[in-house]
Amino acid sequence: MHNASLQDPEVTMSAAIRPVKPQSWWKRKLAEMKASKHSYILLAPYMILFTLFTVFPVVISMILSFTYFNMLEFPRFVGWDNYTRLFLEDDIFLVALKNTLLFAAITGPISYLACFLFAWVINELGPRLRAFMTLIFYAPSISGNIYFIWLMIFSGDRYGIANGMLIKLGIILEPIQWLKTEALIMPIIILVQLWLSLGTGFLAFIAGLQTVDKTLYEAGAVDGVRNRWQELWFITLPSMRPQLMFGAVIQLTTSFAVADVSIALAGFPSVNYAAETIVTHLIDFGTTRFEMGFASAIATVLFILMVGTNLIVQKLLRKVGE
Repeated sequence: MHNASLQDPEVTMSAAIRPVKPQSWWKRKLAEMKASKHSYILLAPYMILFTLFTVFPVVISMILSFTYFNMLEFPRFVGWDNYTRLFLEDDIFLVALKNTLLFAAITGPISYLACFLFAWVINELGPRLRAFMTLIFYAPSISGNIYFIWLMIFSGDRYGIANGMLIKLGIILEPIQWLKTEALIMPIIILVQLWLSLGTGFLAFIAGLQTVDKTLYEAGAVDGVRNRWQELWFITLPSMRPQLMFGAVIQLTTSFAVADVSIALAGFPSVNYAAETIVTHLIDFGTTRFEMGFASAIATVLFILMVGTNLIVQKLLRKVGE
C-alpha cells in the first residue's frame, strides 16, 4: 500500500520536462480582460460614444472615398478614381497640399516650443501672477470674432492700422492691399495662427509642470545636475511626457486643420487660392458642391498625414531625457 502511493521518479521527471503549451494571444488577452472586467465596465459608456461618433464616422468616410456620392443617389463604387483625380487632375488640391505642409512645418514646431517656453516661464511666477498671465496668454484662443482685430490691422485702405502707421511714418505712399496680395496672405495667416496657438496645449504644459515631483530636483542635484537646462532635459521633460505628447497632438492637429483663419482673413476662396488649405478644399467639395465621395478622399489624405506626423513626433518624444 505504501509502495503504491509512491510516484515513479521517471514519470515525475518526464512530467516536469514536458513543455507547457503556450496560450494563444487571444486567450491571454481574454484572461486579462476578465481580470480587469470592472475597469472595462466603467470605460464602456465612453468607448461606446467614442466608437459611434469618432471611429465609425472615420471608417465610413474611408469607405465613401472609394465611391461617387452626391447626397441624392446611392453611393456608386468607383475604386481609386477619386484619389487619381485628386493627385493627377486637381491642381488646386496640390496648391492646398503645399500650403498646408508649409503652414504645418512653420506653425507646428514654433507654436509647440512657444507653448512650452511660455508655460515654463509662467510656472516660475507666484500663484496669483501665474493665474493672471495664464489668462492673458490663453485668452486669444477662446475669444470669439477675434479675427476682427486683425482685419482692422491689415485693412487695405488708409484707415487700416498697419497702413495708417506706415503712411504716417513715410514708409509707403499708397495703402497696401495686405489680404489681397498673393505674396502677403500666407505670412499674415501664419502670424495670426501663431498668436492664437497658445491654447489647450499651453494649459496642458502648465498642468504638467505643476505635477513634477520637487524632490526629483534635489535628487538630481546630488547626482550631478548643475544648471536649469540640465534640470529641464533630465528631470522636467521626462516627468511630463504625457503632457508633451498631448500638446504635440493638439498643435499638429491644429496646424494641419487650419481653415477658420484662412476663410476669415483671406476669404473663401482666397486670391488665386493663395490661402487654400486641405480643409478649405474639403469644405468646398463637401458643403458647397456636395461631392461627398471626393470630399471623403480629401479627408482620408488629411487623416493619413496627421496620423503619420503624430507617429513620427511620438517616436521623437520618447527620446527626451536620454
